[in-house]
Order: sequence, then C-alpha cells, then structure tokens
Amino acid sequence: MGAMIDKAQAAIDKVNELGDLKDKIFTEFNPERILNSAKQAEERVASHPKLPLAGMLVSIKDLYDEAGIATTAASRLLKDRAVATADCDVVRLVKEAGAVPFGRTTLSEFAYSGVGLNPHYGTPGNIFDPAGIPGGSTSGGGLTVAHGLVDFALGTDTGGSIRIPSAINGLYGFKPSRLSVPGTGIHPLAESFDTPGPLAGDLETAISVFEVMSGQSVRAESGDDHVLRIGVPVNAFVDGLDARVKADFAMVCEQLRSSGHELVEVDLGFVAENAILNKMLVSFEAHKIYSGDFDKLETCGDPRVLSRMKFADSLSKGDIIAAYATRTDVVSRFGAAMADVDVMISPTLPMMAPKIAEVEADFDNLNAMMLRNTSYLNLVDACAISIPVHVVGQTVPAALMIAAPHGHDRAVLNAARLIDPLFG
Repeated sequence: MGAMIDKAQAAIDKVNELGDLKDKIFTEFNPERILNSAKQAEERVASHPKLPLAGMLVSIKDLYDEAGIATTAASRLLKDRAVATADCDVVRLVKEAGAVPFGRTTLSEFAYSGVGLNPHYGTPGNIFDPAGIPGGSTSGGGLTVAHGLVDFALGTDTGGSIRIPSAINGLYGFKPSRLSVPGTGIHPLAESFDTPGPLAGDLETAISVFEVMSGQSVRAESGDDHVLRIGVPVNAFVDGLDARVKADFAMVCEQLRSSGHELVEVDLGFVAENAILNKMLVSFEAHKIYSGDFDKLETCGDPRVLSRMKFADSLSKGDIIAAYATRTDVVSRFGAAMADVDVMISPTLPMMAPKIAEVEADFDNLNAMMLRNTSYLNLVDACAISIPVHVVGQTVPAALMIAAPHGHDRAVLNAARLIDPLFG
C-alpha cells in the first residue's frame, strides 16, 4: 500500500476506537469509499507531486455535495433525498489539490446554531471536556481535526459556525470573505451570510486550504518585523466578557503592545446596536427555504431550529426591506471605521464553553451568547480567523479573533502569521 492509503487506514482505525462518539461526529463514514479516494489521490499526486494539499485528509460537513452521496444537513427531513450527481466546487478543488475526503460530519440541524446540539445524532463533547458543548454548527468537523483524525475540515460560517467550534477545540478556523469562495453545491441556510471555509490544527494548513478554495495566493509578508496597526473595539465585542476571557484578552493586548504593534480603539457600537438584523435576515432566508416543510419539521425536526426559523413569521415585508437596507449601511460604516487600521482583534467568544446540559436548559440565551462576537462580523460581511492562544497555567486555550472588511483576506491571514507565534 502507498503512504496515503496507509495514512487513511490508520485514521479509520482511530475512528473505530472512538466508540459511541463516532456516530456523534459523522453522518456518513464509509471506510471502503475513503480508501478508494486515497488510492485515487495517490495516483493524482504521483503525476503531480507538488499539489498543495497532497496526502491531507479532509472531513466534509454534511452540507457540501459529494457525488453519489445524499447531502442531509444532519436532518431527518433530508435523509432520503437523492444523491448528489457531482462534487460541489469546493470539494472538487480540494480533491484536485491532492486531499482525501474522510467522512461527512455532523452539524447543528441545517447549520442553524452556534452551540452544536443535534437531537438526531447526539451532541458530542469538545476535545477538552466530554460534557462541554463542541461548538456549532460545524461540530463534527471541529472534532475530526481536534482528535487528529484529519488534517483539516470543510465547514461553513453563517454566524460563526467555523470560528466557534475552532475556538472551543483549540483550532484555527477561517471565515473567508463571503464572495471569495464558490458556494455552488453547498446546501444553504442564509445565502446572504453563508461562507465556506476551513478548520485546521495549524495556521499554514488553514491558509493553504483557503488558497485552494479561493484561487488566491496569500504570500507571507517579507521580513518578520512588520508592525501592525490593530483596532481594539469599544462598545461592542468586549462588553460582558466572563472573567477568564476578559483576563486573557487583556494579556493578548499587552503582549501585542510589548511586541511593538500599535493598538488603537475603534468604536464599533453601531454594530452591536444593529445585531438584531442577523436574527431577522437569517431567519427570513431560512424560512424561504424550509417553510413548506414546517408541518413535517414539527414531528421530525429539532424544535429549537424550527422556532428560530418561525421568528420570520413575526416580520412584515417592510421590516425585511428595512433590515436589508440597514445592513448595507452597517457594512459601509464598518469599512469606514476600519479604514485606519490593518485589522481588528477581539475575543472569539465572550465566555468559555458551557456544558451541554446548561445549553439544553437555557438554549436561547447561551446560543445567542456563543454567537455574539462572531455574528457581529457576519453582519458587517467581514472576513475573520479564530486562532488559539495558549495561556500559562490553563489547559484550555483562549481564542483570539482577527478580522477585517470583506476582501481583506490576505491582510487577516498575514496578520495571523505575525500574531500567532506570540501565543503558539
């Protein structure tokens, strides 16, 4: 056997040691299909040995079409749908770059939650706490990387669904600019917000995957003495932090200053003031997709997800028109606020990961809190990465978010290249 087949088989063996956790991470796991894919990848790499993702294993969120497999969005509603006739664009691109598809991963039903609960498959814990939430919606994808099963995972981010599981599980999760990566063949939740992107165990893998997904090159800045002008938000992102997150963020800011970077306050209160727009517009767009199935979802769906979709029933046509117009203004204001800085930073999450039982008992409040900081950036159509920050004396790392307006992906990723070594 070749090296890729051996690597895939070793990962398959590792999955089989997970016990019950396997079915909470994967919606579909077919070792024969994986080994066939590894054989095909070996043949491809033999002809093109410098492929950027050669030999990497990738788990695929069950929103991405793969030829011959039904895309179910981890929902009973869609489990009997017809199989996809072709790979979606992103899957095709990562395969052409040498990666080996390694199972389809669970998510919050329809990708509509930031905590990762799923009543159909069960909710896995996170890598640090089997009783803690995994983060959503790319819950299974995050755990495949955190458990060392794959090199990277394909996720989607509508309100934080790549960055939240990355933050909780000590990973790198990048939400690209929404229009930089092709969304064709990826099952939607809210197309004005949905963004495909990678979760990985190291920064350079995340960057390499983004380059393949987007067709862009993210060359490292020449020299290692580049000084960043970094925006630190006030009146949004940093209010109501729990004690651990507040202390960690203060430590990060101090370390950045002592490393020579310039930190300046940026007033982003207008983003927090308009946060309701996310709830309105995502609910409205999801409602358009699923409203014809609401009767079925009453019996086969996650009631928490159905309730969030039905919020749109309380909105008038005028409400929606005004919400889209206001969002356009907020996006513009964010660009103006960020004009004098390279990137902004904030805690990825305002609190450490709660327990699964706590979220089940208080879903609305805790789901909203976990989504808060990440979804602010979806509202303003930004690009953003969450990186882990190792804290002395703590087992669970902190998580730092680095962001910039739409189209500034290279700036965010090169800033991450400068910041990450300070905390790795």
